[in-house]
Amino acid sequence: MSSIVVNPQSEEEFQFISELLKKLGVDSTVLSDEDAEDLGLSILMKDVDRSDFASEDELMAKLKG
Repeated sequence: MSSIVVNPQSEEEFQFISELLKKLGVDSTVLSDEDAEDLGLSILMKDVDRSDFASEDELMAKLKG
């Protein structure tokens, strides 16, 4: 089953949505800002094009600035 990510705009909105989900019997999990960032990064990493590789010279040039 798919999931829905909701970002409330205020503490009141957060409480309302949390109570609504509880009353509806819907399982929910609260993510910290760090957890949400990690989730976003993992999605980006999953979708990255892995068919194109950089040479060692290109990599070193980028690292040197």
